[in-house]
Amino acid sequence: MNGLFTLSLEQKEPISLIYMADDHTITDRSIIVRKIDEIHIHAYCLKRQQMRKFKRANILAAGKALQRRKAYA
Repeated sequence: MNGLFTLSLEQKEPISLIYMADDHTITDRSIIVRKIDEIHIHAYCLKRQQMRKFKRANILAAGKALQRRKAYA
């Protein structure tokens, strides 16, 4: 996962997260990493449209974001 976080930080590319909040709700987020530290990932959340802090311990899975294609008629 560290490689994906670094890739997003350097290339400003979105990645997808499966994240468990402190109240044990699980969400799917698309983020662009802005800063990495030992405990948190600071990122722009595309779902909430604002900066968010994600605890590393609560990140269940991470992967490259799927590219959505527009359908042309």
